[in-house]
Amino acid sequence: MADIQYYGTGRRKSATARVYLRPGTGTFKVNRKAIDNYFKNEALRMIIRQPLQMTDTLAKFDVLVNVAGGGSAGQAGAVRHGIARALIEFNSELRKKLKKAGLLTRDPRAKERKKYGQKGARKRFQFSKR
Repeated sequence: MADIQYYGTGRRKSATARVYLRPGTGTFKVNRKAIDNYFKNEALRMIIRQPLQMTDTLAKFDVLVNVAGGGSAGQAGAVRHGIARALIEFNSELRKKLKKAGLLTRDPRAKERKKYGQKGARKRFQFSKR
């Protein structure tokens, strides 16, 4: 019973999160640090807790996360995606609720590549007719 855990992989931008849900009291560890120490921004912590609050499982699981790549916003999105996927592994009946809230969709938005001969992805050098 003690070795039961549910796993989910979450991705956002260039960040990847491996999320493990273990039955417990609701502690969060992100890269072996408390969530308050890793994500200083309260808005990002709120984003991460969304799937657990929506399914009323916030106090049922200890969440262990390994996250790498990207910045803090991308990492928070990746963790949220991973938690949602792990919750489905725990109980497949939660899928409908999470899907409706859009928590299972991998956000495809990423940085657009810089184009050759130009300053950036969209920015162009100034045009001069004469």
